[in-house]
Amino acid sequence: MKVRQNLYIDRELSDALEALAAGTAGNKSRLVNDALADWLSRRGTKQVDDLLKLRLDRISREIGNARRDIDVLLESLSLFVRYQLMVTAPLPDADAAAIAVGRDRFEKFVAQVGRQLAAGKRSIGHAPDLEDPA
Repeated sequence: MKVRQNLYIDRELSDALEALAAGTAGNKSRLVNDALADWLSRRGTKQVDDLLKLRLDRISREIGNARRDIDVLLESLSLFVRYQLMVTAPLPDADAAAIAVGRDRFEKFVAQVGRQLAAGKRSIGHAPDLEDPA
């Protein structure tokens, strides 16, 4: 159902509407109806967009910080591994005691990482509480 409205608009808008309606765009009523419907629908979404923009900005900053942390960790790990491989002499196959000590240290390391993750602790910038540093 259509409702008749009597509206006053600026002369410039009226001239532009006349020119647009004279083309293939259709009649003035349809043009004004479509434009008003679009404006009203965007008005509600703009409020939602403004609220979401703040959250998206915060999430973007957090993702940027996480990427930076990951880059630091990966670079630190790669430098450590390269250094260890370059300066540590390989163990002879017959040195079972040294291999057992290495295996034990690795198991303690993995257990400590598991404890830190389970407790939600971070070791970056803090000295971890190791049970047996040997």
